[in-house]
Amino acid sequence: MLELLLCSMLTILPDYLYRRYGQGKRLGKEITLYSVWFELRWGIVTCLLLTVALITTVFYFHPSTNSVVASFRAVPIVSETNGRVAEIFVGMSDDVKSGDPIFRLDDAQQRAAVETARRRVAELDAQMIQGRADIAAAAGQAEQARSALQQAIDELETKQELNRRSADVVARREIEKLENAVKARQGALDAAEAQRQAVELKVGRVLPAQKASAEATLAEAEVALDKTTIRAGITGRVEQFALRVGDIVNPFARPAGVLIPAEGGRRALAAGFSQIEAQVIKPGMIAEASCISKPWTVIPMVVASVQDAIAAGQFRAGDQLIDVQQTVRPGTILAVLEPLYPGGLSGVTPGSSCIANAYTSNHELLATQNVGMLRRFGLHMVDAVGMVHAILLRIQVLILPVRDLVFRGH
Repeated sequence: MLELLLCSMLTILPDYLYRRYGQGKRLGKEITLYSVWFELRWGIVTCLLLTVALITTVFYFHPSTNSVVASFRAVPIVSETNGRVAEIFVGMSDDVKSGDPIFRLDDAQQRAAVETARRRVAELDAQMIQGRADIAAAAGQAEQARSALQQAIDELETKQELNRRSADVVARREIEKLENAVKARQGALDAAEAQRQAVELKVGRVLPAQKASAEATLAEAEVALDKTTIRAGITGRVEQFALRVGDIVNPFARPAGVLIPAEGGRRALAAGFSQIEAQVIKPGMIAEASCISKPWTVIPMVVASVQDAIAAGQFRAGDQLIDVQQTVRPGTILAVLEPLYPGGLSGVTPGSSCIANAYTSNHELLATQNVGMLRRFGLHMVDAVGMVHAILLRIQVLILPVRDLVFRGH
């Protein structure tokens, strides 16, 4: 209607003024309800053509959409393990910060596992202390065996020296017994040294490895115990949290509730534009939006990104062939709109429905010198008619609360 009124002022009104003052024809006399078409046919036809051209230009180069949502992703509150709820720390709807506990499962089994692992570490610590004592004892036994061996060697050498000087002084049998005693004490020394090395290996390698394994088991048990307390991963608000003490929680069955991030739906808007505007919607375009949850407010926006795919064309491989005729509704071009100024979406409820306009700007192109006069005029006209869409958006913003509250009775 606004485009028709604007075009009529440029076509029908001049035609009427010419008929009235140039030809002297008057309303109700020469220009009547029955002769208005014949008298003003040039203005009416030109008005219709200009209106269609203006509407096409406005809606193509300055696209608008009613499919705009302050979308957000809710984080499901799910435990990693099965269990029975033992304690709840939040209400049905409550604010939480990152790391705050939400609910706790029965952790008797996990606590027992932690205690068992902790006692195993303490046991290995005691074994290491005992092993150090065993090393000292083995070293003492080895020293004792070495002394006994040296004594046997000295006694054997003395007897052998006496036997060389006089064969009758020491019997051959006694020398053989001393030689066997030296061999026996050498074996005892070797055994003592082996025992000392075994104890040192146990204390230096085996027990530390066992302790490291026990500490890893303890850490694993503590992680399992910590998983029994479900905490908020991000700062936000818990909603529809209907879990109660005694409920059985299964992570594969259903979430216990949802956690809405604090910034969810307050950073950007998701807008779906018609496919015919795929060549027009570009990142960096200036846009405007207005949301139902914040009436009578126009929010300056900017197109942050444009999805390079239409969701309606996706398919999931299965056991049936895809018939494209099943896609009844054509998909839209998804554009992400971000506030042009900080805090632009403050007061907009996440999930709110909105309307938005995007405006084509040829300012940078017009600033160059290699643009012809005809094209420069066309680009100026395209930028200028964006004002029409901006006016239409503000009219919609004004009547939106009245339409919803009065005519729809919401």
